[in-house]
Amino acid sequence: MLSSSPGPIGIFDSGYGGLTILHGIRQLLPEYDYLYLGDNARAPYGPRSFDVVYEFTRQAVVKLFEMGCHLVILGCNTASAKALRTIQQNDLPKWDPERRVLGVIRPTAEVIGSLTQSRHVGVLATEGTIRSESYTLEIRKLHPDIEVTGVACPFWVPLVEYNEADSPGADYFVKKRIDQIMRLDPQIDAIILGCTHYPLLMPKILKYLPSGVRVVPQGEYVADSLKDYLERHPEMASRCSRQGQVHYLTTENPDKFKESAQIFLHESIDVDNITLG
Repeated sequence: MLSSSPGPIGIFDSGYGGLTILHGIRQLLPEYDYLYLGDNARAPYGPRSFDVVYEFTRQAVVKLFEMGCHLVILGCNTASAKALRTIQQNDLPKWDPERRVLGVIRPTAEVIGSLTQSRHVGVLATEGTIRSESYTLEIRKLHPDIEVTGVACPFWVPLVEYNEADSPGADYFVKKRIDQIMRLDPQIDAIILGCTHYPLLMPKILKYLPSGVRVVPQGEYVADSLKDYLERHPEMASRCSRQGQVHYLTTENPDKFKESAQIFLHESIDVDNITLG
C-alpha cells in the first residue's frame, strides 16, 4: 500500500548524470525534499534495449513510490526516451493515477523554439537517445518548422565518470562529435546536450563550437518546467514535503558513489545502498 503522506520529489538516473538535473532543480526550488536514486550498478543505459531500459526504470519508479514519492523525475535522457511514455500510459493508471512521472526531454523541446533563429537544431546524446529519435519527435510535435540533427557521443559519459573531462584526451572526442554534427548541418545555431553528463564537458564543448552556436544544457529548463508544473498543480505541490533535505541512494557501492558524486555536486553527501529488481 503506497503512503498518502507528503513525501520527497524523486529523481532517478541510471548513474550520476541526473545529479546535474537535481542541482538545477535545487537551485530554483530549495525548499522541497528530494530523494535521488542512481542505478549505478547497471549503468550505462544508453546501449541497452528499449525493453531492458523500461524494466529497469519501472523498478526504480516503483521503489521511489514505495519510499513515499508522489512525483518522480526521470533525470535520465535514455529512460525518458525509452520508458517514460509506457510508464505514464500503462503503469501509472494501475499503480496510482494520482502519482506522476515526468521526463527531461519535453521541457527542453518546449523551450528550444525560442532559442534558435535558423530553425536548425542539433542534439548530442547517447546512442540510445539518438536511436529513439525522441528529441526529433518531441521537437517536431511542438515546432514543425525546426530541422533536427542528432549525433551519438559514446565516449562522453565515460570521460565524465572517470573524471577525465578536463584532460587533453577529452579534446579529441569532443571536437570529433562537434565537427561531425556541424558538418551534417552547418546551419545549426543551437545544440541540445541530450545527456545529463555532458554539462561537465562544457569548457571543451564551447572551445570547439563555432561562434554563434548556442549550447542548451537541460538543468535550468527542467527546473523551470518543474516549478511551472507545481504552480499549475497545487494538489501535487501539497503532496511534496518541504524541509529542504536531500537523500541519496545507489545500487552500487555507496563510497564509490560518494566519491564520483563530488565531481557533479562539489559537496560531500551521505549515501545508502539499495537493491532493485
